[in-house]
Amino acid sequence: MKNILEQLKERPLIFDGAMGTMIYSKGVFINTCYEHLCVTSPKLIQGIHEAYVNGGADVVETNSYGANRLKLQTYGLADQLDAINRAAVKLAREAAGEDSYVAGSVGPCLKSDQLYDERMADELTEVFREHMAVLADEGVDLFLLETFTHVREAQLAAGVAREFNLPVFVSITVGKDGETRRGEKIEQIVDALNADSNVDGIGINCGIGPAAAFSIAERALPHTTKPFTVMANAGLPQEVEGRMIYMSTPEYFTEYAKSMIQVGVRGVGGCCGTTPEHIAMMAKAVKSLTGVKKHVTISHIEQEEPDVMVVPMAEKCAFAAKLATGEKVTSVEITPPRSIDLKPMLDKCKICKDAGIDAINIPDGPRASARISPMVAALAVEREIGIETVLHYCCRDRNLIGMQSDLLGGYAGGLRNYLIITGDPPKLGDYPDSTPVFDVDAVGLTQVVHNLNHGRDVGGNPINPPTGILIGVGANPCAVEPERELNHYLNKIRAGAEYAITQPIFDPDALLRFLDAAVARGGNIPVVAGVWPLVSYRNAEFLNTEVPGVEVPASILERMSKATTKEDGRKVGIEIAREICEAISDRVAGYQVSAPFGIVDLALQVLA
Repeated sequence: MKNILEQLKERPLIFDGAMGTMIYSKGVFINTCYEHLCVTSPKLIQGIHEAYVNGGADVVETNSYGANRLKLQTYGLADQLDAINRAAVKLAREAAGEDSYVAGSVGPCLKSDQLYDERMADELTEVFREHMAVLADEGVDLFLLETFTHVREAQLAAGVAREFNLPVFVSITVGKDGETRRGEKIEQIVDALNADSNVDGIGINCGIGPAAAFSIAERALPHTTKPFTVMANAGLPQEVEGRMIYMSTPEYFTEYAKSMIQVGVRGVGGCCGTTPEHIAMMAKAVKSLTGVKKHVTISHIEQEEPDVMVVPMAEKCAFAAKLATGEKVTSVEITPPRSIDLKPMLDKCKICKDAGIDAINIPDGPRASARISPMVAALAVEREIGIETVLHYCCRDRNLIGMQSDLLGGYAGGLRNYLIITGDPPKLGDYPDSTPVFDVDAVGLTQVVHNLNHGRDVGGNPINPPTGILIGVGANPCAVEPERELNHYLNKIRAGAEYAITQPIFDPDALLRFLDAAVARGGNIPVVAGVWPLVSYRNAEFLNTEVPGVEVPASILERMSKATTKEDGRKVGIEIAREICEAISDRVAGYQVSAPFGIVDLALQVLA
């Protein structure tokens, strides 16, 4: 097996999750020495290791965090230091097999509220050396010095670990403000560890949940050239009927883990409160990005070939022509069926065409559901009904080669208008165990289409004639992290986006703020507003709580709650949708109206 430092250069690694949380969940009280269980209850410890390995952990930590002389003597177990640490390594190694690394877990000797005194150095050095010597002799692949709060103690421990010629990772614990209890800032800590030749990898663990850990990782990464790891808690424990429960779900934890990988973190795992379920879901999602697939480089074509005639936007299709001239466009979203029968969908599209709608918006596996191919549906709509389509195309289900083939094939079949989206992760849909691909995100695929439009494929090979695809992208004006969403949106524009369609808008002011911010930073492309006519209070509540990127204001929820019948609910929903359209009319290029539950008439009433 490769040295872990070499492996980290190739792909991010998954570390395991909490040991103490799992032991406690098995009914072992906290007055027990958990490290001693390696000797007294080896099957329990090995079973926890195996659960993490089976969940996809690439690195397994030994149950030896506090197995040093100072900690063990409080339990009267100092004389068993050798036996405990050897058993800890053997159990982890048996579970890890040949495919996972074993990290020798070493915790600090000092408590977070203690002062570090250089006069302690000699004693601490001997304590660390005695502890690490057993772990190294038993064959760990690396040392993980974790949950340290004093930089000097961490550096002292790293100096001892270096004596054994193994990779040394140092992980620090800070609060949500990015500081230790003694006031050391994460930037200062990382600067010190990055300059320390005894330290091979740097990280943070414990103390904070995934959201705070992500924020702190973003602050830390510019300060180091060494691999950075993050092992967050499953949020902060909350008291529930007298019990302290960690509330972060595996889904929530996983979303942040993916974001961490995308900003440059090379190893992710879990600390207090995390379980094999957290690690399994995280591993599946992160390993779909391995090789940092999401960071596949799609180069911009600076100079097109002299004989390539790039298709101007206005000439790509009728929808593009309207956008180019500033004429309002309209589209209705109709979802492909779950069966092979396209007739009901085609009938709805015919109604839209007769009503003068410009295009049919066709989602690609919305909320990770499996339906008939949206491309097949789009081709049938254009061929049999004669109305243009806006085909959503997401990055979730195909690798880069397959996506390019689809784009070229769809264009050859007559499809001219694509909405490029990253796509919902499978966990949101009916098939949570399916594996996403995500070779690139929406920014990368936008660049791919831009290059195809300029006569180059993903490998840089010439294509002549080039495609003339109208490139649409998504926008979410009500994102939880507005600055991040704005940057993502601007990156899409820089990659070649020609227009955007927003998530359903229920707060006109949020859209206007987003547009103002985008224009101020050079992001001025036509924006088609997503509009959803609500049909009931329950529908509004579901969108607000369950659909990512959609936020329904309390005032609208209150209005919908007063509708007591189905007819009243639909009437109020249409009124709200029309009010929203009117409020944003002078700032948008048109409207993309959803047909809730396939009821096309509701969408048409909004646009009437």
